[in-house]
Amino acid sequence: MNEIRESAVPVSIPAKPPAPPLVHLADGLAFGGDYNPEQFDRAVWDEDVRLMREAGVNLVTLGVFAWGTVEVADGVWDWSWLDDALELLHRNGIGVDLATPTAAPPSWLLAAHPDIAPVLIDGYREPPGGRNAWCPASPVYRRYALRHVEALAERFGRHPAVRLWHVGNELGGGNARCYCDGSAEAFREWLKDRRGSLDEVNAAWGTDQWGHRFGRWEEILPPRGRHGAPNPGLFLDYERYNSDALLSHYLAEKEVLQRHSDAPVTTNLMVGAGAQVVDYASWAPHTAVAANDHYTLVDDPLREQDLAFAGDRMRGMFCDRRPWLLMESSTGGPSWQQRNRAKDPGEIVRHSLGHVARGSDGAMFFQWRASTAGAEQFHSAMLPHSGTRSRVWREVVELGGHLRSLAEIQGTTVEPARAAIVVDDVAGWALRHGLKPHRALSYGRELRQWHRVLWERGILCDVVSPWSDFEDYDLVIVPTLLVVSDENSDDAAQRLRDVPVHGGTLVVTYLSGICDADNQVIPGGFPGAFRDVLGAWSDEFYPLQQGEQVTLDNGAAVEEWTERVYLEGAEPVLSYATGPLAGGPAVTRHAVGEGAAWYVSAHLAPETIDDLAGRLAAEAGLEPVIEAGPGVEAVRRVGPGASYLFLLNHSGADQTVAATGHDLLTGTDLGPVLIVPAGGVRVLRESAA
Repeated sequence: MNEIRESAVPVSIPAKPPAPPLVHLADGLAFGGDYNPEQFDRAVWDEDVRLMREAGVNLVTLGVFAWGTVEVADGVWDWSWLDDALELLHRNGIGVDLATPTAAPPSWLLAAHPDIAPVLIDGYREPPGGRNAWCPASPVYRRYALRHVEALAERFGRHPAVRLWHVGNELGGGNARCYCDGSAEAFREWLKDRRGSLDEVNAAWGTDQWGHRFGRWEEILPPRGRHGAPNPGLFLDYERYNSDALLSHYLAEKEVLQRHSDAPVTTNLMVGAGAQVVDYASWAPHTAVAANDHYTLVDDPLREQDLAFAGDRMRGMFCDRRPWLLMESSTGGPSWQQRNRAKDPGEIVRHSLGHVARGSDGAMFFQWRASTAGAEQFHSAMLPHSGTRSRVWREVVELGGHLRSLAEIQGTTVEPARAAIVVDDVAGWALRHGLKPHRALSYGRELRQWHRVLWERGILCDVVSPWSDFEDYDLVIVPTLLVVSDENSDDAAQRLRDVPVHGGTLVVTYLSGICDADNQVIPGGFPGAFRDVLGAWSDEFYPLQQGEQVTLDNGAAVEEWTERVYLEGAEPVLSYATGPLAGGPAVTRHAVGEGAAWYVSAHLAPETIDDLAGRLAAEAGLEPVIEAGPGVEAVRRVGPGASYLFLLNHSGADQTVAATGHDLLTGTDLGPVLIVPAGGVRVLRESAA
């Protein structure tokens, strides 16, 4: 690896700021997408804005990957096309989310300074040609990036078209972890700030095992190499460092922008069930509006539930459940999956309004016009290769009309949920890597399973961080939270232990609360952080081999994971009927004050989780948003003087729902019984505004 000549960029993260004021980016709900006029002849631009106005587009993201087309050589600038694009959009009443193009360092910069590119875990340096091909510890990259941002902000900081600043693109997507020497240096400085001394590092990581105690800071390196057994404490701190390093870069660009502009600043996250790219919950408070990119997997049989999970987590990023923004989605097939099939008829509208139902104040796409060349030439777009004759275009225009009809919903919030699922990116990192009793378990899969059973029952839930305030929730589910983090110095474990004390129902699944914030096992029996409140504990894990099953006393099969559980106050709800643990409890319940704490020691089958969810919902007094037929999703947003009921029919048959209100999409009064057509959506204003 090349030696660096300058000190690595230090990581600086300020204290969590107060909640920013609510942001209104457009007159009504935001609608549009990434616009890349630099890819097309100027003759196309007039057609673009004419069609944008026809579709109802009111906001576009501009300049995301335009570094090399604006700064065409080192210090050589060509602003002409960007000047013209901004003026054209502004003249046509289209607002701009102006991006800093730092996700795509230009070829001239990579050629002159190849060492800015990230190094993979095996020592391979990423070649030019990708996105986010930069290391956050590189002082060269930081200097050039901030120079470009400064010039961009000086030129356009007061431009009337600029409604929002968009830092980079999907930070961590492609450079979530760098293992170069500069990153190693920056990591050591980060450790000095976090741990204070080598003695603290050695104690936190348990380096006396294998005699790997560190005597000098220079001995500490990133967990490189694809083989071996990295120290779990070292590994987790390195994940934290990389997240903080990327956040520090975002904040550096944000500071430059705020010196020249009053427009709000954000960046697009990639929040979902399976993507622990960075520690998103610690990032969100630093954004003016939490923005998310969400792409469904074409082979996911429950794409709409994955969408709902992402929306529920975005809403849970802020304590006041404020609106967020869907910054990117697709009108059809993306470009990066194995088989990128189109969306079914109606899915563009239904999926977009599903995001709005769960708190987004708009629906944005990548991208406006389909690219004819380059890596993403087959990525879907609002204006596809087949142009305005296409079904996609007709649905885009239909969606634009619907969003205009829903303008009054802007700024409203989803009604308070009484159920919560706890998710933590740090815990996901800890579970995913290292030597574990079962190395093929999926954090995202477990989160999706528990969310699914509530979603299918029509019970709204928030997806929140471990350091949230849980007092207003009647049901809190903690799936595979291996590491109980102590972010912001809050005692997250105590907050969760207090749920039943306050009269709620706490559900803890296997492999939760096993380790403390340093990724050290909490001694005394599993799950160490929760065993007292659960009134049950286990002394041994019994992961099942591939294809192996045991059964429970209700006849249900269990795969993947079991534990030997002892009762200390709890009662068995389900027990193992076969296998080496036969007769022992698998699911337990412990009465605590007016509440209860449940322990699920096995990886339950979906139907067993569903049965359990019914009992948990009854115990917590949870009801669906409304009673609806199979496949109908119901979510309510509320605002001053009005509530809005979203009804989304994901089934292939018309469904009857008992509801009354004024349908904003059709302009008609409906109820007390109405039809939600197959694949269709109703949005009812339930009371006068």
